[in-house]
Amino acid sequence: MLLVDTGRIEVLTLSRDHMDVLRRWLNDPRVLDFYEGRDRPHSERMIEEVFFGADVDGRTRCIVHYDGKPIGYLQFYPLPTDEGIAFGFAADDQIYGLDQFIGEPDLWGRGIGTDLVAAVADYLERDLGAKRLIMDPHVENPRAVRCYEKCGFRKVRLLPAHELHEGAMRDCWLMERAAGDLSGKTPEPAD
Repeated sequence: MLLVDTGRIEVLTLSRDHMDVLRRWLNDPRVLDFYEGRDRPHSERMIEEVFFGADVDGRTRCIVHYDGKPIGYLQFYPLPTDEGIAFGFAADDQIYGLDQFIGEPDLWGRGIGTDLVAAVADYLERDLGAKRLIMDPHVENPRAVRCYEKCGFRKVRLLPAHELHEGAMRDCWLMERAAGDLSGKTPEPAD
């Protein structure tokens, strides 16, 4: 199903027809350097379990097309209330998490990721009623941070040792975009 169409970028729900392209991306060390880690190449079984297993976590998994060709992966999900509270947001906030990667390294640095994130953020706010969007890029990924800032996200706080990546716990930024206010709003720290 087509979720977002900007003319050049299309975001479609993921299907098993995308297994081969996912396998190629998730075994490319250049992609894994930023997504999952170079120590985690994905077998077909891993891809099946992670991307096509029972959808008990509420994630919407998508394939991204650019000029009609698959170029990346994106997922979004309503953030569980307890996670939102742990980050300092109100219990009644409608918060969505967002993760993505461009799987074709020759397309990096061309603004496609910025266009993609902006279009999907608008979709989540307009069509799904998201009040806040959050992401947690690694501190060591300034290109991603700049991309998200161009789309109205801002650094809210440092998340020390937040994610296991290539055998070490990595610091991440909690980044937020508040609907209707591209400047965002810093939540109060959780107790």
